[in-house]
Formats: sequence, C-alpha cells, structure tokens
Amino acid sequence: MNYEVLVEEYRGGILENVHMGVLCGINEEGKVVYSVGNENHITFMRSAAKPFQAIPVIQHGVVEKFGLTPKEAALFAASQRGEKYHIEALESILRKTGVAEEQILCCPTYPLNEEPKAAYHREHGEKRKLYHNCSGKHSGFLALAKLLGHDMDRYWEPDHPVQQLSLAAMAEMADYPKEDIQIGVDGCGFPVYALPLQHIARAYLKLACPDLIENPGTREAAVKIAGYMNAHPEMVASHDFICSVLLADPNIVAKGGAKGVYGFGLKKERMSFALKVLDGSELVWPNIVASILEQIGYDNRETIERLYALSPKQIKNDNQVIVGERKAVFTLEGK
Repeated sequence: MNYEVLVEEYRGGILENVHMGVLCGINEEGKVVYSVGNENHITFMRSAAKPFQAIPVIQHGVVEKFGLTPKEAALFAASQRGEKYHIEALESILRKTGVAEEQILCCPTYPLNEEPKAAYHREHGEKRKLYHNCSGKHSGFLALAKLLGHDMDRYWEPDHPVQQLSLAAMAEMADYPKEDIQIGVDGCGFPVYALPLQHIARAYLKLACPDLIENPGTREAAVKIAGYMNAHPEMVASHDFICSVLLADPNIVAKGGAKGVYGFGLKKERMSFALKVLDGSELVWPNIVASILEQIGYDNRETIERLYALSPKQIKNDNQVIVGERKAVFTLEGK
C-alpha cells in the first residue's frame, strides 16, 4: 500500500475525517529507518524547498554584498504571512538590493494573517506583490541575478542561470540526480521540484547535519540559512505556526510547503523526517510531527506541547465546548 491513515478526527464518537498520507525517517547514513506508506512516493516540495533554493543566494554572497541582516536573510527561506515585521524587512531588502517591487513575479495580494489583513482593509490598502508569501524567495533570486549580471526579467524560468543553480543545490542536498527531479510550476510561478519523499528527508538531514555535505561552499551556505531560520523563526512563517514553533527549538530545522508536505531534521539525533498529507491538509501537521517526536522519544517535551497547542487533541466548537477528538493513529515501523 502506498499510503496509510495518519490522523483521524472524531465528533461525538463518530469518525468524521480521515487524513491519509506517507512519511519516512532516515538516519545519518541516509538509510530509511522508519516508514509509513511508500517512502519513494513522488512529492512536490512546494515551499518546503525554500531553504535549499536559498543556498545559491547565500553561497554567492547576496547577504554580505548588499548588507542584509540575518533577520532579512531568513525571508529567503520563508513563507511569510504579511505581518508588519515581515513587510518592514522585505522593504529593507528591496532598498538595499535596488530591486523594485514591480520586478517580483508574484501576483499582488493581501496579507495572509487575519489581523494585518483586516488592518489593511480598514486602511483601504491596495494589494501588493510584497504581501505574497513567496516574495522573500523572489527578492533573493532577483538580487542574485543582479549580482551575477544575469537577466532579471525572466529569473523564474527553469532554464535561467539562477534557477539552474537552485536546481543543482536541490539535487546535491537531496542526493538525487538533477536530471531526475521533475519540474512543475508553483503557485507563485517559480519552478517547483518533485522527488521521492525519502530524498526530501535526506535534504533535511544535511540541513540539520551540515558535516554530511561534501562541498565546502554548499556546506557553509546551508549552515548560514539554517542559522538564520533558527535565529528568527517568526520570519519563516509567523507567530503560532508550526514552522516557527519547531524552529524555536535550536535542535530542529524545518519547513513546510503547500498541499501537505513537510520536512524537518534533528541535529542531536542526526536524523530527519519528511511527510505528505495526501488531502493537502496543513492543519494536522502539528499532530503528525508531535506523534513522530513522541514515538522516537524526543526529550524536549516543551516543543511537543507547543505543537499540540497549535492543533489540540480535543476538538472544541465555537463555544469552546469539547465535541470530539483528533489523534494521530500511525505507528512508526522500523526498517
């Protein structure tokens, strides 16, 4: 069977929702040690690829050349939510790099988080490209194209030199042939990579354990981008999101993507996991990751409790009355 039930939701004792999926965990040798479903399930990484796509941006010195702060650089791997602190940092990146907001491919939109969106509507603000959750990644690639002297008008096309650098970095980190990575188009218009789930886990293993990266330049860039993410977790998503909760734990480097894909690496344990919820749900990520950490005996209980705070086991209605339960039902099977 290619996939299994990961999470069940009950209301009044009756099964209401089932979330199917696949996941795998690998050790520092890159061997699959845990699996639920088929670890070779081909998976579009969506925004879970951002830390790896950012490697050439970091490796070629965009941060140093343009005098960016670590907080600003964290946005190159981010799916920001349009909070004031996100937009201020993005505007600073544009000023320092000389990139114009109009050059960003992303469509104009409103902030994703409800509070800044409501405030923006009260002010009768117009949609902006900078509010798109992928604008940090796009700003980084525009700056890279400018720094390397490449055409900035088509920086998102798969055959563009900066995109080829990104693809090569992804292949190197995932231990997967570049020519075998399947390419689609992401929501923001950027190339999006599809590869087997276990190779997504391998990429996150190297991000958590950069000593496994052979190329010194790639290794240094991976150390930097993971450091930016851990130092400024709120920039990678925002407060009260799973990425920020996990990245606040200095032992974890993590990033999710649209339609249910998630990857994270554990530094001390020298292992990593990748998962895909097949119905595309992101709401059950915290339950799945918390269950994984519990099953492997992860020793930071605070991180696990913070995950359950995001997606509680108890389901409450609008009046905060308990009406059901949500539970991860998979068992990690050793291989």
